[in-house]
Amino acid sequence: MWRRSWVACVVVAALAGCSAEASEDPPSPSAPATSVPAAPVAAEEFSLEVTPAAGAKDVPVSVEIGTKVAGGTVTEVTLREAGGKAVAGELRADGSGWVPGKPLKNSKGYEGTVTATDGAGAPQTREISFTTMPKAQKETGTGLYLFDGNTYGVAMPVVVEFHPGIKAKDRAGVQKRMFVDSDPPQPGTWHWVSNGSQAYYRAPDFWQAGTKLSVRIAVGGHPTGGGRYGDQDRSATVEIGRDLRMAVDNRTKKMVVTQDGAVVRTMPVSLGKKSTPSSSGTMVVMEKKESTVFDTTDETGPNVDRYRIDIDLAQRLTWGGEYIHSAPWSVGDQGRRNVSHGCVNLSPSNARWLFDRTKVGDPITVKGTERRLVSGNGWTAWDLTWDEFKKGSALPVPDDLAPKAA
Repeated sequence: MWRRSWVACVVVAALAGCSAEASEDPPSPSAPATSVPAAPVAAEEFSLEVTPAAGAKDVPVSVEIGTKVAGGTVTEVTLREAGGKAVAGELRADGSGWVPGKPLKNSKGYEGTVTATDGAGAPQTREISFTTMPKAQKETGTGLYLFDGNTYGVAMPVVVEFHPGIKAKDRAGVQKRMFVDSDPPQPGTWHWVSNGSQAYYRAPDFWQAGTKLSVRIAVGGHPTGGGRYGDQDRSATVEIGRDLRMAVDNRTKKMVVTQDGAVVRTMPVSLGKKSTPSSSGTMVVMEKKESTVFDTTDETGPNVDRYRIDIDLAQRLTWGGEYIHSAPWSVGDQGRRNVSHGCVNLSPSNARWLFDRTKVGDPITVKGTERRLVSGNGWTAWDLTWDEFKKGSALPVPDDLAPKAA
């Protein structure tokens, strides 16, 4: 059985706050001197539409102040509780809306102003007022697999979980509320698993060492489909550490560990025997435990070996129970034959050396075994090519967003 857990993190805002001004095309330099001068191009007629509509009621507490402007640029949005304090928030990068820094209060009146500059540079304003809905009766549970302030490996995807899963028709609206900012900038996209229970975010390439990620899953009170609303916002700010990678080849039965591109250690391993093979593919370390217990005594099936055993230095790779771990009982087999139940066996000394250096999010690639990694069995975002990955986005992905040339 796949086992899942999640962590709720404190809220921080992580939205872009800029907009671009349109420019007119320059006159053509090829017009003949005898041609009649063209009439001046009239300035685009100014218009500004805002949502929600004035006096709207039962508005979700995740509401954005929508802005649609022609012949000008939105410069400022202010929002405050009716007769109360101001609400923090930021404009989307494309200027299409203003997102509050956290969910608004239920059953509360709000009022504010949208200001835009018209073609002549003059300010134009529109007033807004609305009342939010009572607390939702049905909610979608959410989870974010990031601990605020932690440091992760270069293959750490941003992983969000939803219970129940988000149906395909509702994913675009939810994805618009999932923000990831990377410094230095490494834009990416989201990929939804088939049942909508999880979404992964990654860039085309592994994160650069030293990257700072600021994440806000701003779905608290946001419609998620079927009359449900997100239970709360989830946010985290984390860092990406050094570039450590592991590669295991079943042919040689060795693991090669590199750091920042240089080989730092080669170790013999024993993988899963033919009846319980290890998965081939690109996985990431999902969690680390100094000690744990492997217990299959309650499992059923024709190929199940029932056992209960204490395990040291365990690093989870899949929901299905594949780990890297210390295996003193198989030291004589490591580098020679596969005897495990699907795990990557190391000697106690090698397991300790590796455990002390790895981070959650470090990638491991296993190749040459009898079984392919199943999508969704763990954080499998990197087991897909970029073209495969971006097909899972509910929103369009720019064509120029692509992996670096090898």
